[in-house]
Parts: sequence; structure tokens; C-alpha cells
Amino acid sequence: MKKTTFFVVVLLGIGMLSSCGNNTQHNRQRETPAESAEAINKADKSIDSLSASFAVNAADDGMMEVAMGKLALEKATDPRVKAFATMSVNDRTKINEELKAIAEKRKIALPSDLSAAGMKAIDKLSQKSGKRFEKEYIAEMVDNHDLDVKDFNNAASNLESISMREWARKTLPIVMMHLDSARAIKNAQ
Repeated sequence: MKKTTFFVVVLLGIGMLSSCGNNTQHNRQRETPAESAEAINKADKSIDSLSASFAVNAADDGMMEVAMGKLALEKATDPRVKAFATMSVNDRTKINEELKAIAEKRKIALPSDLSAAGMKAIDKLSQKSGKRFEKEYIAEMVDNHDLDVKDFNNAASNLESISMREWARKTLPIVMMHLDSARAIKNAQ
């Protein structure tokens, strides 16, 4: 009887442990591209975690800005909004490519797809049209660039990685110009 009880307990324990392992695997499959990149960077340790985290966030934000800009090019009618979207797509595409080149050299994993939050914001924005679309797009760009200025300014001063710090310092004026342009359009609406 004791052997049977012991055997059942051992089998239950093995079953519980294997289900925990499957759950971990299942959770990894539900990670966002940014979370996956963060996990790779933490495991690899080829760059400090703050620099890697900044790179991942900047890449995700850059992909979202380009996607929203392309949406604005399709939906906007206001020439100022269209001009801003064109500038945004062109500048951020170049910035994203520069970041990818640095990440490749420094072995930083970047997300390959837009985050769930970014997709949600784009989906929400795509439901709008006309002046409402333009107002919400520009409001999103003001909020987004306001945060970007803070992040890039902090990165330009505090990152351990010289290449990431220099890239942030070089990119900051462009981000600030985008913020100023978006604010001017918002104030004129």
C-alpha cells in the first residue's frame, strides 16, 4: 500500500512539473516581439540592459510611428498633416535603419514586429476618418514625441553603450523637430 501511494505521489509530482514546463513554454509563445527581444538581450549580455532596453523601445516606437504615418498618408486630407506624415515616415524609416545597423554590430536583438500596444493604437486610429482622424493622429504624435524626447534625452546622457548614446544624441534633434511640428499642427486645428 505504501509503495502504491508513493508511486501515485511521484507520478502526480512529475505530471505537475511537466505541466509547469508546458505553461512556461506557452507563456513564451505569447510574448510580444519587444518582450522576446528584451529576453534575448538579457540572456546574451553583449550590451548593458539599459542600452538594450532603450534600443528595443526605440525600435518598437519607430515601427509604430512609420505605420501611423503611412495610415495618415492614406486617410488625411489636411496638407499640413500629410506633410507631417511624409516627414515622419521618411525620417523615422532612416532612423530605424540606423538603429538596426547599430543593433546588428552590437548584437542587440530588436523586435521584428509591432507590439500589441502599437497594433492596438493603430487599429483604434484606423477606425477614425476626416478631421477626427487628423486630430487624433496629431494628438498621438504629440504625446508620443513628448515621451520620445524624454527617452532620447535620458539615453543621450546616461546609456553605458557609447554607440547607443551617440545615436540617441544624434537623433534627439530630429525627434524634437517632429514634436515641434506636431504641436504647431495641433495648436492650429
